[in-house]
Amino acid sequence: MSTAVMRKEVIPALAMSEAELMLVLRNSLYPGAKDESIKMVIGYCKAAGLDPMQKPVHIVPMYDNKAKVMRDVVMPGVGLYRTQAARTDQYAGVSEPQFGPDVNEIIGGVEITYPQWCKVVVRRRLSDGYVAEFPAIERWRENYAMKGGESKSVAPNAMWSRRPYGQIAKVAEAQALRKAFPELGAQPTADEMEGRSLDDEVATTVIDANTGEVLTKDKKEDKKEELPAYTDTQFAKSLPDWQRWIDADKATPGSIIAKVVSRYRLTQEQADRIRALKKSIPALADAPVGVPVPAAPVAAPADKVVDPFVQQMEAAERQQRSFVDEPGANG
Repeated sequence: MSTAVMRKEVIPALAMSEAELMLVLRNSLYPGAKDESIKMVIGYCKAAGLDPMQKPVHIVPMYDNKAKVMRDVVMPGVGLYRTQAARTDQYAGVSEPQFGPDVNEIIGGVEITYPQWCKVVVRRRLSDGYVAEFPAIERWRENYAMKGGESKSVAPNAMWSRRPYGQIAKVAEAQALRKAFPELGAQPTADEMEGRSLDDEVATTVIDANTGEVLTKDKKEDKKEELPAYTDTQFAKSLPDWQRWIDADKATPGSIIAKVVSRYRLTQEQADRIRALKKSIPALADAPVGVPVPAAPVAAPADKVVDPFVQQMEAAERQQRSFVDEPGANG
């Protein structure tokens, strides 16, 4: 007979009347939550023998694409898996998270530095005394929560932007706990499901019934919404034009980056090269007497393939020039 049996505990909170307990939870742990959502928390805790005052589960608002409404879903936090593992008397600890190399990237117009991956190892003491290790490696790019909203932004939300290391560490630990103690449940945690819709949970999350491991498929929204990369060829063609705009005081490195990332993904190297652009042609009024001012760059041949982004900027420049040259425009 397995010794991995959770200890039964008397939970004072569950001995309270439902109305009294709801009042406490509504004004302490779940302020602003709907009454029906708090009732779901109480029911979840009664069924699992959990103390609701320890907040073992979270109320996660998720968008239902079919019904076109937001719905509250009760999901466990990583703390619940820690508690359940400890109650088995076989939990032998967890390692400190190990992080992969830093990645600096612009995602959805937001510049962020995050660890490429995180590894956490959970240890379980088996019946023969042997301590087995269950490692889990999770990649930040596959797990971060998107900002979403009406614009369907693929940028990381506030929590994942502020705590890129802490959030992926919780995801990796939850994965390792499920692998080490599969009998305790396999539901993804609130941290893992944050920023997804109900359809995403069905379409992108598969749970191994034998190991409890959450296997995440490629997200459809990533493929559909993620901006295309700005290729090296495009960059090489645009670089001289950007230099010309900066020389003519038509743009700054910051405005160029903002314009490009609204339609493309820039690598860190590309963004750094744009930031390094400096004005190279002195203004005519500032040129010393007797010093010739370099001629303006020759216009590109008519048959040159011009990037759409460059075309837009040049069109705006021509419009401004025609206004200045128009008789009476300068008074």
